[in-house]
Amino acid sequence: MSGFGVPAGGVTGQRRPPGAAELATSSREELVELGSALDGVTIAHREDQFPVPGTRAEKRTERKVTRWFIVAALAGLGFLAAYLFWPYEYAPPGSSGSQHLLYQLYTPIIGVLLGMSVFAVGGGTIAYAKLLLPHEAAVQERHIGGSAELDRVTTSAILADAGASIGLGRRSLIKRAAGLGAAVTSAGLGVFALGGLIRNPWKGGNHAALWVTPWASDNGEPVFLRYDSEQLRLARPEDLAAGSIATVFPYKRSWSEQQAHDAMHASDSPVMLIRLRPEQAAQVVQRKGQVDFHYGDFYAYSKICTHLGCPASLYEAQDARLLCPCHQSQFDMLEYAKPIFGPATRALPQLHIDVNDEGYFYARGDFIEPVGPAFWERRS
Repeated sequence: MSGFGVPAGGVTGQRRPPGAAELATSSREELVELGSALDGVTIAHREDQFPVPGTRAEKRTERKVTRWFIVAALAGLGFLAAYLFWPYEYAPPGSSGSQHLLYQLYTPIIGVLLGMSVFAVGGGTIAYAKLLLPHEAAVQERHIGGSAELDRVTTSAILADAGASIGLGRRSLIKRAAGLGAAVTSAGLGVFALGGLIRNPWKGGNHAALWVTPWASDNGEPVFLRYDSEQLRLARPEDLAAGSIATVFPYKRSWSEQQAHDAMHASDSPVMLIRLRPEQAAQVVQRKGQVDFHYGDFYAYSKICTHLGCPASLYEAQDARLLCPCHQSQFDMLEYAKPIFGPATRALPQLHIDVNDEGYFYARGDFIEPVGPAFWERRS
């Protein structure tokens, strides 16, 4: 080995290893040669894909690799645009125009575009390695223990030499396309972590969607309890027999047909109207601050499970228990819908109900706590 007195296979031979001054003045090629000898590396075979730089074949291969990264960049930009500007809010079937169709396409669109971006970055990287990197086979002896300063210096030189040998520096088209594709894809992946900052769920303050449901009435107009039927039918006490339940939805007489339709299909609208048996009504334990929320032996609770938002609608009349079919949470209707089994940890929100002079049920106000699963700012 020229330049240094180190035998192949390590520094344990009889010749003196190079000193700091020699390392500082050594070229990269000399350091690579030294590092290979120190690590016991033998290059068995090395063949450049394009021994003559700048040929037409090499340019065609560069363009082929570049196309992968261009696709990654375009798909990443499409994902960012769809994530930020595509209509994502729920639109029920039958909504005006194509709102429901656009809502249905939101998740598939962002999923396909982000997947294409990540896949194209990987495809471009693999194509570059297979089509442009030199083919090399090396054999190395393993050693035990940490690396000395000499090994670290020579390893850095080997890495620098590898970077130079792949030719990325002179392939500016691929370098720019790869940088663009990787940057856009990284931005697409990072937007998930920042999505909560981009879209403010608290827009509207006390009237934000997480705090307010369609059961709220800003102008004092009564919000009636209606059944899910083609013909408008308001709920009355005589509709339910003791030990039975019904799913009801909000309705204002001033609403248009579209507003009533939207309120019925809102995710936080469904309410379970329950009529307890007389002997059960005498055993009810009221929740503090909600002792007058019921009407006689009628109680109304949100149908949305406080675990993960499934519809809790399986009622055991004999035990007065409401079951969620998704994860088997059970709520005791004799004790303010408190969870007694399963993963749910909070009681179902109770709706304050009463009956007006016409004999119809109506809500005396919105829920006093958020409906559905937990979130950070929820205090109940």
